[in-house]
Amino acid sequence: MRDIVLFCFILGLLPLVLKRPFIGVLMFTWVSLMNPHRLTYGAAYAFPFEAIIVGVTLIGIVISKEKMRFPPTTCVLVLGALCLWMTLTTFFGLEPDRAWAEWNRVMKTMTLFVIIICCVNTKKEIQQFAAIVALSIGFFGIKGGIFTVLTAGNSHVYGPEGSYISDNNALALALLMALPIIWYLWLESRQKFIKMALLALVILASISVVGSYSRGAILGGAAIGLFLVIKSKHRFSTGLILLLIIPICAAIMPAQWFDRMHSIDNYSADTSALGRINAWGFAVNVANSHILGGGFDCFTNRQFFVFAPDPHNQHAAHSIYFQVLGEHGYVGLSLFLLFMFLAWRTGTRVIKHCKGRPEDEWASNLAAMCQVSMIGFAVGGAFLTMAYYDLFYDVVALLVLLEKLLLSPKSIARTSNLTTQSELQEG
Repeated sequence: MRDIVLFCFILGLLPLVLKRPFIGVLMFTWVSLMNPHRLTYGAAYAFPFEAIIVGVTLIGIVISKEKMRFPPTTCVLVLGALCLWMTLTTFFGLEPDRAWAEWNRVMKTMTLFVIIICCVNTKKEIQQFAAIVALSIGFFGIKGGIFTVLTAGNSHVYGPEGSYISDNNALALALLMALPIIWYLWLESRQKFIKMALLALVILASISVVGSYSRGAILGGAAIGLFLVIKSKHRFSTGLILLLIIPICAAIMPAQWFDRMHSIDNYSADTSALGRINAWGFAVNVANSHILGGGFDCFTNRQFFVFAPDPHNQHAAHSIYFQVLGEHGYVGLSLFLLFMFLAWRTGTRVIKHCKGRPEDEWASNLAAMCQVSMIGFAVGGAFLTMAYYDLFYDVVALLVLLEKLLLSPKSIARTSNLTTQSELQEG
């Protein structure tokens, strides 16, 4: 039954995508983040919905009369340079077959990023895109939060099987990154029922993060909580809600959860932590030996016997930073960090531009929450192999879109003209 509903829903909307590519953007963002096909049990489970939606969206871009604007910002250009560098490293990858398979997946993510920043052009579209991003992940916050409460926290929360967030740690990071965007929706909502529903979603998603048993997520959650208060214009109410969520989560979780969290400060006795440190040493050794790094997906048993401090303790990178370092060398890591820095600066410019402009407060709030989401990725991602996760690039796309809408030369000129006309009328 689920398969039939999903087929009818997606295929039924495709004709609209040809006329309005923005609908395609919402659809493939929803499919890539929520993975609704992975919640089915029949033909839809492995059906290439995303590829079909993207293909129809590209056709729509060509034949549609809607204007597309590519914003050639420094942030976007640096991402382009990173993609070119990653392509070069793939040609010389230590594991060629695995490297090209992962290159194909990563470049699809980057292609979607470009389509998004070209097709989304108005305030309403940006807000709708933000809602899809937040609620696609928020669905698992509801599901996982309820599951954690019903099981009294005795079972781990996992994402949909066969997806990028099937692992409990990956799902926890995704929820952490989505929480600030959900909070933005709560800030902007004016209807009492929707506001209460979004607040319930924040609470359930927080419980779901705790129920994942992810230690990295707890560190990321602490960082997000701090920056959420700092970035919020309603610091008292934000801090109060966060303080109420903490005891709720603590009351639900059993003693075994606290035992696992306490193991953070005893890494020398934790085989998982030692494995991560070994993987980080592997990444450093590969980068020191090869200026191009090892290429995508080089963290294999065969390569560990050559480069790892302990060749018998093979692990995934377990860090976005060491993942990029091992796969693309110091140049790749520098470009990746520069991209993150420029994305943050984009948010700062938007916030600065909106200061003293009540009509643009929505954009300031969204930019601030995107920055908080980036903090979650930067901190939580330090312990996870998720450098190319779609959600992070969707969050950066939101910042680029805000800059395109508010800070492009045409937008600034239009704002200046309106300000001048208003002054003349007042005079």
